[in-house]
Amino acid sequence: MPTTGGGMPVPAPALSIVTTLYRSLAYLPDFLDQCVSALARLGIADYELVFVDDGSPDDSAAWVRQQCRARPRIRLIELSRNFGHHHAALAGLAHARGAHVFLIDCDLEVPPAFLEDLWAKMQASGADVVYGYQETRKGGWVERRGGQAFWAAFNRLSDTMVPPSVVTERLMARRYVDALLALGDRNVFLAGMMYWAGFVQLGIPVEKRHRHGPSSYTLAKRVALLAHAVTSFSAKPLYASLWVGAFALLVSLANASYVVVHKLLDPASTMMGFPTIVALLTAFFGIMMLGLGVIGVYVAKIFVQGQQRPLFIVRNIEQSGCDDHVD
Repeated sequence: MPTTGGGMPVPAPALSIVTTLYRSLAYLPDFLDQCVSALARLGIADYELVFVDDGSPDDSAAWVRQQCRARPRIRLIELSRNFGHHHAALAGLAHARGAHVFLIDCDLEVPPAFLEDLWAKMQASGADVVYGYQETRKGGWVERRGGQAFWAAFNRLSDTMVPPSVVTERLMARRYVDALLALGDRNVFLAGMMYWAGFVQLGIPVEKRHRHGPSSYTLAKRVALLAHAVTSFSAKPLYASLWVGAFALLVSLANASYVVVHKLLDPASTMMGFPTIVALLTAFFGIMMLGLGVIGVYVAKIFVQGQQRPLFIVRNIEQSGCDDHVD
């Protein structure tokens, strides 16, 4: 537990709001104002705001640092480089001290006022997690269909079911956050980890707004994320490569049987054997390389997990004058 300058433990706040920073400067003034307003409407005076700088190339961290020195409840966690959104979110959860933790993106696609709905649902239900999901995905046809296809593919291939169209924003009880942080995954796919952990989780619908400026998630990044997500939570691709190999073997045996039988029944016939063999060898080589590639992905994940490197490295922690500065 963090301590004050006199060595006394700092009491845990009732609520921690955690967000990550990456090219976020344009959103931060409105985001901070809306967070404070939502907290005031809920009557929560004992809170902290945790901003995690994920190696942002703009002045997001400098802006938060300035606010941190002026406001008593803001903390800035600066990572040593860009580790990625999921790693940065875990860094924020690891440094959040609240009895409840509200995770939210600061781009205002989901307004901070959504906390009020989450808080009311948690208080009424006693759930460990209350999360948001989109009943109708935002964006154009490609974005909507792409998101639906992503979650449909993940849930079909994975052993962990994730509600489709789930959003980042969620309110979590402390015992759930502690369990999530204890998982020890080095191949991080946060949405899968959150549902694999279990506990009582309830969803409520939320409408996401269109963000100002382009998203950093390109189509290539989404495809790569799907491959990473599936191979982090399921061995089904390995079994699929086994069945593909078995099918290829059956095809080759059937072709060989056809060639032998045809030659026995009609010895004088001229068969185009060489092109057929080349085509089959090429196809089987491609299938073999596909299977080896799938195995290679899993071996790489074992390698990463075995390294036991930290998920993130904190370069600096900046917080208000009521607590000590921590390096």
